[in-house]
Amino acid sequence: MTALLKLTGVTAYYGAIQALKGVDLEVNKGEIVTLIGSNGAGKSTLMMTICGNPRARDGHIHYDSQEITRLPTFEIMRRGLAQSPEGRRIFPRMTVHENLLMGAFGRPPHEAVQTMEQVFTLFPRLKERMAQRGGTLSGGEQQMLAIGRALMSRPRLLLLDEPSLGLAPLVVKLIFGAIRELNRTTGLTVLLVEQNAFQALRLAHRGYVLVNGAITMAGPGAELLARPEIRAAYLEGAH
Repeated sequence: MTALLKLTGVTAYYGAIQALKGVDLEVNKGEIVTLIGSNGAGKSTLMMTICGNPRARDGHIHYDSQEITRLPTFEIMRRGLAQSPEGRRIFPRMTVHENLLMGAFGRPPHEAVQTMEQVFTLFPRLKERMAQRGGTLSGGEQQMLAIGRALMSRPRLLLLDEPSLGLAPLVVKLIFGAIRELNRTTGLTVLLVEQNAFQALRLAHRGYVLVNGAITMAGPGAELLARPEIRAAYLEGAH
């Protein structure tokens, strides 16, 4: 398989604190890859480092066979990456429609209309709430909006940071089902950072375990799900 994203020996720091310690990670075209780990393991830092903030101090990040390690964030995102960040970060005073249009900034109008219809097919509730302000939506609806906004740029690689955080189980099931459907029908490549290890490993083709900024384990999602040490550390009582 061809790697769309490849990290080799990546380190990152916040001041004097080392957050990533020589991370090696690959995401192949058409895959869903998940990164699991406890709070403070460095999962979100890794996502942000891919996007150039913080900048990797050592190592290399390649996207579509081109090195992006030293590129500014706006140049990285122009290459077909989109991120749905932890905490959603939608525009609360803007309507659902306006939030989605922000995700399509720079795209031709006809493309924005077409992609918005695809988002509404994926998340019908957003169409029902199209004129509603983002800040008045439920947590689950805001998460759908954050993912929908990311999809509006028609990315080749979607970075999802904690999409299930704080959501009810039924909403989590809906969102993970939408990610699976997107991957199945469009071949969209997804890198998923998630604390809900059970749902993430069931969804993913492959997974990585991050502990204190270092990858400690990797393999097919189903294999990791079956490993006793993974079950003990991340799954007991989680489902």
